[in-house]
Amino acid sequence: MLLEAMTSVIGFPGPHFCVLSSENKLRFRVQVRSLDSKDSPVLSSESFVSNGASVIEEREDRRGNGSLRFEVKEEEKRVEDGGGLESLKPLYDDGYGTVTVKDYFHANKETIKPDGGPPRWFSPIACGRPLKDSPILLFLPGLDGTGWGLILHHKALGKAFEVRCLHIPVNDRTPFEGLVKFVVETIRLEHASCPNKPIYLVGDSFGGCLSLAVAAHNPTIDLALILVNPATSVERSQLQPLFPILEAMPDELHFAVPYLLGFVMGDPTKMAMVNIENRLPPSLKLTQLSRNLTDLLPYLSSLADIIPRDTLLWKLKLLKSAAAYANSRLHAVKAEVLVLASGKDYMVPSRNEAKRLARSLQNCTVRHFNDNGHTLLLEDGVNLMSVIKGTYKYRRSRKHDCVSDFLPPSMWEFKNASDKQFRLLSLATASVMLSTLEDGKIVRGLAGVPNEGPVLFVGYHNLLGLELNSLVEEFLRERSIIVRGVAHPELFWGKNGTSAQFDFLKLFGAVPVTAKNLFKLLKTKSHVLLYPGGAREALHKKGEEYKLFWPDQPEFVRMAACFGATIVPFAAVGEDDILELVLDYNDLMNIPVVSDYLKDANRDAIKLRDESSGEVANTQLFFPGVVPKIPGRYYYLFGKPIETKGKKEILKDKENANKLYLQIQSDIENSLAYLIKKREEDPYRNIFDRTAYRVTYSSVEEVPTFEP
Repeated sequence: MLLEAMTSVIGFPGPHFCVLSSENKLRFRVQVRSLDSKDSPVLSSESFVSNGASVIEEREDRRGNGSLRFEVKEEEKRVEDGGGLESLKPLYDDGYGTVTVKDYFHANKETIKPDGGPPRWFSPIACGRPLKDSPILLFLPGLDGTGWGLILHHKALGKAFEVRCLHIPVNDRTPFEGLVKFVVETIRLEHASCPNKPIYLVGDSFGGCLSLAVAAHNPTIDLALILVNPATSVERSQLQPLFPILEAMPDELHFAVPYLLGFVMGDPTKMAMVNIENRLPPSLKLTQLSRNLTDLLPYLSSLADIIPRDTLLWKLKLLKSAAAYANSRLHAVKAEVLVLASGKDYMVPSRNEAKRLARSLQNCTVRHFNDNGHTLLLEDGVNLMSVIKGTYKYRRSRKHDCVSDFLPPSMWEFKNASDKQFRLLSLATASVMLSTLEDGKIVRGLAGVPNEGPVLFVGYHNLLGLELNSLVEEFLRERSIIVRGVAHPELFWGKNGTSAQFDFLKLFGAVPVTAKNLFKLLKTKSHVLLYPGGAREALHKKGEEYKLFWPDQPEFVRMAACFGATIVPFAAVGEDDILELVLDYNDLMNIPVVSDYLKDANRDAIKLRDESSGEVANTQLFFPGVVPKIPGRYYYLFGKPIETKGKKEILKDKENANKLYLQIQSDIENSLAYLIKKREEDPYRNIFDRTAYRVTYSSVEEVPTFEP
C-alpha cells in the first residue's frame, strides 16, 4: 500500500521489471508497464518467481488497440525471510568466469524477438539474493539495448547489489529524452523508498551518456556512476567516416556489418579467454583459446538480428543525440563517478575521453584497461565487482566506511591476485611461516595464531613492505583469515592515492591508519595488522635493517585492552636477501633536483603523529634507490599470543600499559634475532637450491627449512 501511494504521488506506474533465468526463459515478478503508463505486452512467461515457487494463471485478452494484457495471479503466498545474507565469507565463490560471451548471444535469442513493447527493467535470476541492505544497481546498456551486456558479472554483482538491467526492444524508437525520463522516474521511486542508500548506475557506451544525463537531472540524489567506455566522445570516433557508408549500404550487404562491428567493438581473443584458467600450461591455454575462438565466431552473425539495419541507423542517430545531451550538462553532474577506459577501443577514443571527463566532472576517478576493447564488460580479466571494491566505491550509505562496507576477497580475486601480484615474489622467496603455541613451542605454519578475533598483529615493517604479500596470501590460503592492514593515509587520500597500483591493497582489506579505523576493526573482531614504526621502518636508511622505530607513547596497547584483543608480536626477515639499498633519503637529498622534488612532495603529503616525538615523528616519504639481489628467502615468526582480556588496569594505569608496550617491543626484537640466526641453518635459503629441490620433488609444495 505504501509503495502504491508513493508511485501515485510522483506519477510513476510502479515497479516494472521481470526476472530472467539462466536458461534464457523469462519469468515475471510483476506486470511490465510502458513509458506512458499504459499496459503493454510482456515477454513470454513460463513461471513466476518471487522468493519461492509460485503458480501463475495467464489470461490473454485482446483489446481494441490490439495490445495484449496479462493478468498475473500468484497462488502461493510469498515467503518473507527478512532479507539476504548478513555477510560474505573470505574466498567466497563469486561466480565470475563461469559465464562466457556465448551465453550473451544465447540470452539475446529470446529477448530480441519483436513484441511491440516499450523499454523495461529485468532482474536476472543468476544474480540471486544480495547481502542484507544492499544498494540497487541499474545497468544501462550500450547500442545493443538488450540489457545482457552485464551477463558475465551477474553472479558476482548479485552478491552485493540488487541488480536490474534496462531492456530496450529492437524495434523501440523511444527518443533519448524519453529514455532519460524513464530512468529518472525509476531512481526517484527508489530514492523515495530508501533515501539513505546510494543508487548505482552502470552505463556501458551509450548507457554512459544516459547515466550522465540522468545524474544531471538529479543532483540531490545520492548516485554512483560507473561509466564503461562512455560514448560521450562519439563525435571524435575513429569510425565517423564509416557512418555515412553504413547509412547508404543496401540491405543485401548488411550481413557483413556484424562481423565488422564484432572486431571493431571488442577483442575476440579477450572474449574467448574468459573461462580459461591462468595457471594452465601454455599449450593447453592455446588449445582452449583456439577452441573458444572457433566456437565464438559463428555467433557474430547474430549481431545482425540484435541490431538490424533500420535499428542500427536509428541507434547511431540516438547515440549522437545522447552524446550532445550529456556533454551539455556535465557541469550539473554532482554524482560520484568512476570511468573505466579501454586502451584498445576502436569505437571511440575512450582513453582521452576519460581524461576529459576527469577534468570536467567534480568527483571522478579513472581506471585504464590498456589491453581491452570497447566491449570491456564482455572481455577477460575485468571483474566489475572487483573494480568497484578496489576503488573504494562500494558503499551502503551516503558515506563510504572502509570497515563496515568492506567485502572480503572472493576465490577468483584471490587467485587473480596470486597470479598477478603475489606469484613472482612468492615463487622467488618461498616464505617460511612459523608460529608459537601456548606452551612456547615454535612450529611451522600458523597453528599458533588465534582463530577468533579481535587479534592485533604488531611487527617490524620491512623495506618497502616486502613482507606484506606473502603474509596476506598465506593467512588466506592456510586459515581463510583476512588480515586487515592499517596503512599510511597517503596511499588512500594523497596525490597517488587514487592510482590503480594501490587498488589491490583496498581489495584485500587495507584501511588508512587512524584511531577511528583501528577502533572499528577491533570492535568488529577483525585480525588487524599494525606497524608502530610505519613508514619510518619501511623507508629506513642504510644500516638500519631490522631496527625498530616506534613512537614514544603506547598508542595501540590501551585500544587493544579496551576490546580484550589478543596481541601477537611477529617478526619478518628477508629484505636484505631480496634488495640492496643503494640510495636512502640522505643520499637523495644530496642530489639537487631530486631534493627539491622530495621537499615539495613532503610539504603536501598527509602528516601523521604531529604530536609525537622521536624518530617516527619525522618520517619523510620517498622512494629509495634499490637494486635486486639473487633472491634469498623470507622468514616469519609469530610470537606467543598476549591476552589483554580482563586486564582493565592497562586502561587506567599508564605504567602497566607502557610495561606491556616494552614487552611487545622486546618480543619482536628477540624474534628478529632468532630468525636472522636460524636462517643460516636453512639448506634451501638460496633460490638455486630451492629450484633444484622443486625439480626433484615436483609433487611437494612446501620446500623444507631449518628445524625450529
